[in-house]
Amino acid sequence: MKSNNNTNKEDLPSTKRIETLVDGIFAIAMTLLVLNLNVPQIPYPATNVQILDILTRMAPQFFIYALSFILLASFWRINHSQFNFIAKVDQGIMLITIFWLLLVALVPFSTNLVGDYGYLTVPMIFFHLNLFLIGMFFNFNWYYAVKHNLINKTVDKNFIKNQQIMNLYLPICAIIATGVAFISPEYSSLVYLAIFFMKRFH
Repeated sequence: MKSNNNTNKEDLPSTKRIETLVDGIFAIAMTLLVLNLNVPQIPYPATNVQILDILTRMAPQFFIYALSFILLASFWRINHSQFNFIAKVDQGIMLITIFWLLLVALVPFSTNLVGDYGYLTVPMIFFHLNLFLIGMFFNFNWYYAVKHNLINKTVDKNFIKNQQIMNLYLPICAIIATGVAFISPEYSSLVYLAIFFMKRFH
């Protein structure tokens, strides 16, 4: 008869199963982002000038949509990259990943909130806090895997250290963006553009 420990190990999903779940959540979240772009109704007959005016006024919504989409796409790509180096999973990795995905699935809501009320401080702070927690759980997932020897033994220690540093980019930018939101809510999301420059020169 197999021991309880062996049974528990067999009950754990493989890294591929977790990646499949991650793929599904990200696909849904990224699709829902575009559904938040609502076109205002114009009494018939509409004119090109009216349409152009609407598209111009929707520029902040397009920006926050594109930013959220790109950030989610980046996390999806990096998550796949990290799981290539995680040899096995345990209950801790599963729990961290579930909470991480819970926050990822919240992004369409926080993006929609900012799209409608991005000129206010509270919606922007909610958005930044959402991204901050995503970044922290993502960083914690890698830290946990390293600390509990779940990483493939062939992975270079310098790569592990560099990955831990890069995983802090989003939380740091989110903290700065939160501070900026108290001064200028509408422009606070521009802080996240620094992530792409930080990665380029790291």
